[in-house]
Amino acid sequence: MSELQNMVATSLAINDSPSVVRYPRGVGVGLDVINQKLGGKYDVMPERVAILSLETRLLESVKAAEALEANTIPVTVADARFMKPLDRDLIRKLVNDHEIIITVEEGSIGGFGDHVLYFAVLKGMLDDGKVKFRPMVLPDRYIDHGSQGEQYEEAGLSASHIEATAMRLVGRSATVLTSARALDLNQMQK
Repeated sequence: MSELQNMVATSLAINDSPSVVRYPRGVGVGLDVINQKLGGKYDVMPERVAILSLETRLLESVKAAEALEANTIPVTVADARFMKPLDRDLIRKLVNDHEIIITVEEGSIGGFGDHVLYFAVLKGMLDDGKVKFRPMVLPDRYIDHGSQGEQYEEAGLSASHIEATAMRLVGRSATVLTSARALDLNQMQK
């Protein structure tokens, strides 16, 4: 509930532009604010891989990070509470401090991940080729009827898919188990 209160208070404090609060249904997750300098825009948790999650995919991002940490892959999870304005300082820090940036959103191509990538490219943050960037979004195709969990699984936005994406980017084998079949993401990328 405090998360909703913070969102409403922040939107009321913004006087120079419109605000929208999207509070999704289902299970929510709250994180303690670790870095107060972020001004309520993002929560950052304890770094080779950074997962920048927008809205409903935060819990799955945290689950993926826990699985990656169990495989000795250090991960930072950042909760992007707002798509706009982008927290440019945080994006700079994530890009400067990590080898891999994964954005995760229940959006489409051209959404939050593309805005983050566009900013990083314009500022020359990816020019040295040291950072791998992967946006994870809803696919541009019809997704069959099912529960939210089944649809996220089919869309490739579950914790296991986020984990597999990171594993592949660090050069480890990645297999995602789905209810219908096992997908070897390394084979899919070839």
